[in-house]
Amino acid sequence: MRRGCVLTGLVLAAALFCAVRAQGASDLGQPQAAAGDKLILIGFMGGNVSAGNLTHRGASEAKELQQRYPLEMRAAVFANHDGKAALRSVLAMLGAGPDGRLSASEKSAARIVIYGHSWGASETVTLARRLNELGIPVLLTIQIDSVTKSNEDDGRIPPNVREAVNFYQNQGLLHGRSAIAAMDPKQTTILGNFESSYREHKVSCDGFPWVARTFMRPHIEIENDPSVWMRIEALIRTQMLP
Repeated sequence: MRRGCVLTGLVLAAALFCAVRAQGASDLGQPQAAAGDKLILIGFMGGNVSAGNLTHRGASEAKELQQRYPLEMRAAVFANHDGKAALRSVLAMLGAGPDGRLSASEKSAARIVIYGHSWGASETVTLARRLNELGIPVLLTIQIDSVTKSNEDDGRIPPNVREAVNFYQNQGLLHGRSAIAAMDPKQTTILGNFESSYREHKVSCDGFPWVARTFMRPHIEIENDPSVWMRIEALIRTQMLP
C-alpha cells in the first residue's frame, strides 16, 4: 500500500472523529458586518469556469455546505481570475470598513478555509499569501489537481496557513502538482499529498464540454470525484466550532 493511501486513511479518520456568501455569479449571499464565529469558506474554480457553474463540484459543494450549515459558515465562490474580489470579500466578512482595514483582534479572530481546483488551486495559495502579507491567519488550504498560473507559486504554502492538503492525479494531458511544501514547517502542517487514479474507476463528467471529456478527462474526474470531496468536506468540518 502506498504511503499516500495510509495517510489518506489517517487524515479522514481524524477528520471524521473531530466531527467533521458568495460574490460573483454564484451569489450565495452578501457579506455582512462581521464573520463572528462563522467559518469563512472561499472556493476558486478552475480554467475559465464561472463561479456559478453548478456542474462543477467546487461550486455545488459550497452551495450545499452553506445551506447545511448556515449558522456555522459563510461560503463564497469565485472564478480564479477574481482573486482581488475574493480578498475584498474576505476582508468585508471579517468586518473591514471601506478602507479595507482590520483591527488586530479582527485579524486574530479570522477563521478561513480556502480551496480550489486547477488554476483555482493556484489562486488558493495566492490568496493565502495575500492574507499573510496582511497578517491574517488561514486555518486550511485545499488544492485539487493544482496547476500553476502565470506569476504564481502554488507549491510553497505561506506561514500564516496552519494546515494544507494537496489532492492530485498524474494521468492525461493535464494533471496537477504532486507535492506541496511549507515555507515554514514550524508554522504549517502539510496533511499530505494524496494521489487519485482513474484508470480503473471512472467518474461521471456529464455536462462538461466534449473537449474537456476527451483531452483532460482525469483532470475533471478528480474535480468531481465524490470520494475526494467526502474527504475535503470532512476536513472543512473539523474547522467549524462545536
